[in-house]
Amino acid sequence: MILIFSAPSGSGKSTLVNYLLSERNDLEFSISATTRQPRGQEQNGREYYFITPEEFEDLIRNDRLVEYENVYSGTSYGTLKSEIERIERSGHHVVFDVDVKGGINLKRIFGDRALSVFVCPPSVDELRRRLVGRATDSPEKIEERVAKAEEEMADAPYFDTVVVNDNLDDAKKDVLQKVNTFLDR
Repeated sequence: MILIFSAPSGSGKSTLVNYLLSERNDLEFSISATTRQPRGQEQNGREYYFITPEEFEDLIRNDRLVEYENVYSGTSYGTLKSEIERIERSGHHVVFDVDVKGGINLKRIFGDRALSVFVCPPSVDELRRRLVGRATDSPEKIEERVAKAEEEMADAPYFDTVVVNDNLDDAKKDVLQKVNTFLDR
């Protein structure tokens, strides 16, 4: 089965995904490819495969991506076919942590095999506060992310379920219950 998590940047999506991975040993994270630079403590091959725009274009040309998007100006993200194959061979369920457009595309591709979860911040102001507190982006980049978040929040109805991350413990319980229900059906 496929679990798709999408959210505006700073909503807590990665925190919830990491929590799920620690709670269920039958889940495995699908590492996406991106043309952006690593942030904070990110490492190549752990959070993302950090590649050049030219390498990304080669992946597209050689049909090695399930889906891809140019998310921010000059920054692309994509889902590698090889990652899905690797995880399925291991007998685990695939977990995606992707941008909103990518999440919608993956749900369209995988249909009923996938549970798509939209993680929503309690408000745009709280999202801005979280992005500032993360201290990984310039003020200009934060405002770009906030503007994009407002657009992305309008796409929440395209997902199977929405988790509002206003209290992390409650959001963890909610997400775990929804995933358990989906996988145990």
